[in-house]
Amino acid sequence: MEPSFQERALARMLRPFAKVEPGEAVVATVMTLAALLLMTSYYLLKTVREPLILLEGGAEVKLYARAAQAFLMVGVVHVYGEIARRMGRRKLLATVFLFFTSNIALFALLARTDLKIGLAFFLWVGLFSYTSVAQFWALAADIYSEQQGKRLFPILGIGSSVGAVVGSRFAKALVPLGNHALMEAAALLLVMCLAFLAWVERRAGAAGANDAAREKPAEERLSSEGAFQLLMRDKYLLQIGAMIVLLNWVNSAGEYIFDRTLLASVAHTGVTGAAAHAAIGAVKADYFAWYNLLGMLLQLFAVSRILALLGVRNALYFLPAFAFLGYAAATAVPIFAVIRVVKIGENALEYSIAETSRHALYLVASRVEKYVGKTSVDTISVRIGAILSASVVWVGARTRMPGEWFAGINVGLCALWMLVVFVIGVEHDRRLGGADHRLGMAQPSPP
Repeated sequence: MEPSFQERALARMLRPFAKVEPGEAVVATVMTLAALLLMTSYYLLKTVREPLILLEGGAEVKLYARAAQAFLMVGVVHVYGEIARRMGRRKLLATVFLFFTSNIALFALLARTDLKIGLAFFLWVGLFSYTSVAQFWALAADIYSEQQGKRLFPILGIGSSVGAVVGSRFAKALVPLGNHALMEAAALLLVMCLAFLAWVERRAGAAGANDAAREKPAEERLSSEGAFQLLMRDKYLLQIGAMIVLLNWVNSAGEYIFDRTLLASVAHTGVTGAAAHAAIGAVKADYFAWYNLLGMLLQLFAVSRILALLGVRNALYFLPAFAFLGYAAATAVPIFAVIRVVKIGENALEYSIAETSRHALYLVASRVEKYVGKTSVDTISVRIGAILSASVVWVGARTRMPGEWFAGINVGLCALWMLVVFVIGVEHDRRLGGADHRLGMAQPSPP
């Protein structure tokens, strides 16, 4: 079917950021809006989460809570895998998003009381963030071919980056209204996100969808085996999991260094109670805004060009290389100004180049790897990294290890991380060659 005038105009509007064909423009735009809503919702919840956990337990408890999430993840992944064995893509997406929306509504009610919900809410937000985001990108990887995904994933990533910035700013405006207001707004945005994804899912067989995905009905059961059985036999998923473990080990340790320094700074000012809560919330909101703004600019003007010129496997090197140099600098000059710059740069790269490239790895994966495997890897591997980081912090806290030592450990981890990226790149290229041979990778239509 000949693209309409509106489709051609929309494709031209997106061309400064990535090459979008007219027949792909509408679905890509709706997916981008869904990503924006999802990340805005997450940052509203994240802004509530940070002051609650830091004031109730401190930087160490926050890190230990990240590690504790791993044990919850084991149960969640098992349940998710069992659900996926009984449902198709459409029902699975609806079930996951409606479940989390109902949870947010419950927390909003509890936030109006005097109950201490900091730890429970922190644990829950971790489950929500990785599971919901994994569902979004699994759908994206399912409806696009590898060639389309390499061009269009940067556009979808723009939605995530803009949503993070909008969420940070929106959260700062809603903070005076109370935690319940941020939670209620997040629930509403999540419902809107689900509506967009449901529309895209119904259009999955239309122009712009992956030819391979159309061969399988959307309601076909996703898996005949459990999540852990899949992980244990799948080399590609294990390699990606190892990379995510190292990424989050480094990130969690860096976040601990940042939080410890922040708490020391607030304590030095002598403020307590509500004033301390507001001070930490303001610093965190500003911190989120800076790295999300930088990440958004990278997503807008750099990611699509990097993927086009260097490919997925080479784009994965950007984050560990920066982290290696950044933590080397923090080891040599362990002051808050340096740590802040390192963390802003690290997070900006993670939420732009690294995240888009990591999701693009699944474009050459099977459908069960995209939904069951990706969700399992994204949730469990993150928390394994947090456990390892928490173990180092536990030892370091009892031996009074200075902050620069934690930064030095991160330098060594980054070197190992780059080695794992090399191994993943070899397997990705092998699969990509096989996918090209099997599917013919239909070329995009001329503009």
